[in-house]
Amino acid sequence: MKLLRTLSAPKNLLIRRIGHRYFAATPEEYANRNYANNESEYTTVINSITAQRKNFLLRDVYDDMLLDGIKPERDTFHSLLIGTMKGARLQDAFFFREEMKAMGFVPDVSLYNFLISTCGKCKNSEQAISILEEMKRFEVKPTGQTYICLLNAFAMTGRVDRVYAIVRDMTAAGLGLNKFCYAGLIAAHKNKEPVTDDVASKIIELVEQSKGWSAVEAPGDIPIRSMMGISQEELYNIPTAEYVYRRGFLDKELTVYHVAFHACADLKSVESIDALHEMLIKDGKTPDVFILMQTMRCYLQSGDLQRGRKIFEDYMSSGKPPMVEFYMTLVEGAMVGYTPEGMQLAQETLVNMSSRNFFLDPKMGSDLLLVAAGEKTGGYTVANLIWDMMQARKMTPSFPGVQAYYDGLKVREIPADDPRLKLVSQTYINLRKRFGG
Repeated sequence: MKLLRTLSAPKNLLIRRIGHRYFAATPEEYANRNYANNESEYTTVINSITAQRKNFLLRDVYDDMLLDGIKPERDTFHSLLIGTMKGARLQDAFFFREEMKAMGFVPDVSLYNFLISTCGKCKNSEQAISILEEMKRFEVKPTGQTYICLLNAFAMTGRVDRVYAIVRDMTAAGLGLNKFCYAGLIAAHKNKEPVTDDVASKIIELVEQSKGWSAVEAPGDIPIRSMMGISQEELYNIPTAEYVYRRGFLDKELTVYHVAFHACADLKSVESIDALHEMLIKDGKTPDVFILMQTMRCYLQSGDLQRGRKIFEDYMSSGKPPMVEFYMTLVEGAMVGYTPEGMQLAQETLVNMSSRNFFLDPKMGSDLLLVAAGEKTGGYTVANLIWDMMQARKMTPSFPGVQAYYDGLKVREIPADDPRLKLVSQTYINLRKRFGG
């Protein structure tokens, strides 16, 4: 079966090594090769692939399913569209929508919400509007959740005018604004281009206004089964989505603050970060891990290494569980501007992290290598350290990370037969064949 070979083969063979179907095989041989035999088993495989973040394999599984003569059901498409949403694969999402309709299934409101959310993740708000129009044609009644998905889809592209239009429609329909609506309003102002001078003050104003937020809809509007495995933060593209199930990471009552701190960190507005912190304390709340990370990120990106490092050290000495993301934030922020002091701090933090048995996963390592490889002067110590840490755990960085690192090594005075350069060169060549063309 092509998916089994795909999962075990190198990534350059994910598409090319689809292989042949052996229709003349005996039932026993076929059963040994098959990874799913009915609709329920295929749906389980789809859910497993989504959980492993291998969303690029969903089309392969679907093709296998059809070739096996198994008809997808509504639940199958439900799982497929959740997978494309989580993987931000808009083209695949539209493909499955058309396949679904061709088989006589009209998407329900929850599936349309997933499609709108996918448009937001891919920053394609115009397609989100076309989905809403399609809902009207098929007489699928939008819910409050639909409008919040749409609001946040426009927020991702900075369409403040459209966001406020949706707010007016919701208000006219008797729907109150909840914390995710205010989160969308904040994101819309932050993402609007060009950035205006008053954007930070508008964010703080919205945080103040949000303190009277209300529930948008009754829990029964969307079946609980339809939302299994999907948090509201993920559906609405809130920046805390990847941390929502992390124990001790988030105070879910602080969603609006989360988005505001994240926005002000992106804007590098230290003054606004400090103002938000004062508001939070005045409200009787304590900053959670995510808020501390955004505060540290803002200070570091603004060049204030001392305040950024102090947040890190205060947290680590507080007795609270250490988080690898805290190390990541400090290392990445310290490398801003590639100053000697910052690069030294990044190096020390990586060594300290490793000594405490915290390790980089492939994504973290690749992201840090891509940043570290941008150092134009200096000894390239941090980039080399990150590469060595990943090699020690037998992890291959992403192609962009390897390419940047290889380019950085080439411009330095390194002998052509240097073992590091030869290994990076070969890794780059291998990855380029698979991903770089």
